[in-house]
Amino acid sequence: MINPVVTDSTCLIGLERKGNLDILPALFEPILIPPAVQQEFGVTFPWLQMHIPSAQGQVVALKLLIDEGEAEAIALAYERKLQIILDDRQARTVARNMGISIIGTVGVLVKAKQAKLISTLNPLLDELELNGFYLTEVLKAEALSLVGE
Repeated sequence: MINPVVTDSTCLIGLERKGNLDILPALFEPILIPPAVQQEFGVTFPWLQMHIPSAQGQVVALKLLIDEGEAEAIALAYERKLQIILDDRQARTVARNMGISIIGTVGVLVKAKQAKLISTLNPLLDELELNGFYLTEVLKAEALSLVGE
């Protein structure tokens, strides 16, 4: 088992639209998703493992603050003590307050560049933005600096 992780649907959808979904199983194993994320993403892959969070009361409480997929993903990451791939600002705040280690889609792409799974980062960031993925200029600059672009 290398770098197990829980993911929300945002990363899956963003990378799938770009044709870069293969990055995830190259960097993480296993990759866990809760049922709501599976429903939001709508596609199954052998490397995506669907697990139901056992703390349903926690999911209900989290849904008061964030959407269902994020709530289930955070609950699953919390109970399994795993890192989570999460991009929504409010959801990241909730996860951080619960002590969960967080990486975002941009962080995944930085890891992919460092692992030589992609040759350049900047075009992927531009394409993510064109597909409706919000990135601040500070985040883009920091990511590009980390990979020497």
